Amino acid sequence: QVQLVESGGGLVQAGGSLRLSCTASGRTFIRYAMGWLRQVPGKEQEFVAAINWSGSSTYYADSVKGRFTLSRDNAKNTVYLQMNSLKPEDTAFYYCTADLKTGALVVSGPGWGSWGQGTQVTVSS
Repeated sequence: QVQLVESGGGLVQAGGSLRLSCTASGRTFIRYAMGWLRQVPGKEQEFVAAINWSGSSTYYADSVKGRFTLSRDNAKNTVYLQMNSLKPEDTAFYYCTADLKTGALVVSGPGWGSWGQGTQVTVSS
């Protein structure tokens, strides 16, 4: 298992920006693909973005494509989700996750099994 700690959430007006960070413990961070999910009470969890071990390949949900950018710094064991042009519908609890089975980008794979505590993002209209 890998321990994940998110930060950077908060309250922002529509059109604004936030950057979420997720720092992992341990020396095996580079082995894992990393991702972000979000959850709104009463709605289905959404896989927002993911990145492979090297940062050369990324995935974005259609709802955030063109507005969110996911990157990673393996030297710092950290991934960053830059969120621009935020909309009220982006309001959610955001979780960082790691694919413990592979460093390749397999969004629908079975390996997403380590989760952070999450951070709240609220976008006001």
